[in-house]
Amino acid sequence: MSPYSRSRFLLARWSIYAILIAIYMLVFFHRMAPAVISSDLMKAFNTSGAALGSLAAMYFYIYTAMQIPAGVLADTLGARVTITAGTLVAGCGSILFGMAGTFTAASAGRALVGLGVSVVFVGLFKSNSLWFSDRNFGMISGLTVLLGNVGAIASAGPLAGLLRSYSWRTVFMVLGGVTLLLALLSALFVRNRPEDMGFPSMRQMEGKSSHLLSKKHWWDDLKSVVATGSIWPLLWVDLGMVGNMLAFVGLWAIPFLRDVHGLGRSAAAVYTTSALAGFAVGSMLAGWLSDRIGRRKPVILGGTILYAVACLGLAYLPWNPGPIGIAQFALLGLSSGGFVVTFANAKEVVAPALSGMAVGLVNTGLFFGAAVMQPLFGWALDLGWNGRVENGLRVYAPSDYHAGFLIMLGCAIFAVAGASRIRETSCRNITIDR
Repeated sequence: MSPYSRSRFLLARWSIYAILIAIYMLVFFHRMAPAVISSDLMKAFNTSGAALGSLAAMYFYIYTAMQIPAGVLADTLGARVTITAGTLVAGCGSILFGMAGTFTAASAGRALVGLGVSVVFVGLFKSNSLWFSDRNFGMISGLTVLLGNVGAIASAGPLAGLLRSYSWRTVFMVLGGVTLLLALLSALFVRNRPEDMGFPSMRQMEGKSSHLLSKKHWWDDLKSVVATGSIWPLLWVDLGMVGNMLAFVGLWAIPFLRDVHGLGRSAAAVYTTSALAGFAVGSMLAGWLSDRIGRRKPVILGGTILYAVACLGLAYLPWNPGPIGIAQFALLGLSSGGFVVTFANAKEVVAPALSGMAVGLVNTGLFFGAAVMQPLFGWALDLGWNGRVENGLRVYAPSDYHAGFLIMLGCAIFAVAGASRIRETSCRNITIDR
């Protein structure tokens, strides 16, 4: 192994990580912001609950469709080109969304944002797999989701505060400009792997042989990943648990707290913030715990069971605004954090060169779940709506939201079933480390 500067390597690694994390924070902000601006969007475009759900879910439709292509791009082109191009598209989409004069234009802007950010998560995890040690992958994955959730938290209380002084249109146009700046930083400073900067690979630094690059066509590699039976239960977990949670917290939680409990936007944002903070902390704890005990399945299964309990409480416990309600939302997010271990598990059941495709396939479940749940929850609300309107907004009854909660509970049970079928890897790649 050729000599190298350890301090220079650490500076390069963490600089690249910082740029990609900043971009990932914007991904979370865009994902969750519709919950806070839901009333503004309803007024601006005179929409029904189902239509608003479709507008918000436009991000998820595109994101879902792009997860497998994102994995292919990450494994073939690398994180630098993939994330830079995606961030450019997302910046343009955010500006279009802020300027939209019609529902169609807003949907197009939201779709462009979804298209652009769809490659960031998979590209970031691919970068992490090359710039960090395999033995710490669970922990760095948890840290990544924790920091990404700073963007989600900013889309709740802080965004609600900004909207007191600025219109939602201004916020999204400025956000688009910041996104374009980050795309430039990515192009200038991000590199795909240590070898691109003259460093040995992470495995070489640990005295091991580097992982072999795939010599097959990407289509053959993709078919190999799709045919891996151990991947699919991981997808079920992310579909039934995290997609479910993000759909509710990212759109319908604030209308629920407004209609049923009479909370204003800023007060309701405290509850969604607690859920997102719980999600961030839960992700970090789950990744750390999994690496610590050397197991993947117990952490994922425990998270899905706890999430099902949280959904049951949301639907049936007679809770009211206050500490108990905040704790209920925090539990919803905390339990969902176990999902982050699904990506470590996915990376460990396929050849190392195919980790991007594996993560992309599993991540498809998460966003398919959110894409389906947001309009489905809105449909359940519209189905029981009694026609009540206040200040130009539809007002739904507790029974309408209860129907949505039952759908969430059904998805949670589906996630538990998936977790029970996960293959344990003992935190090692089972295709090479026998």
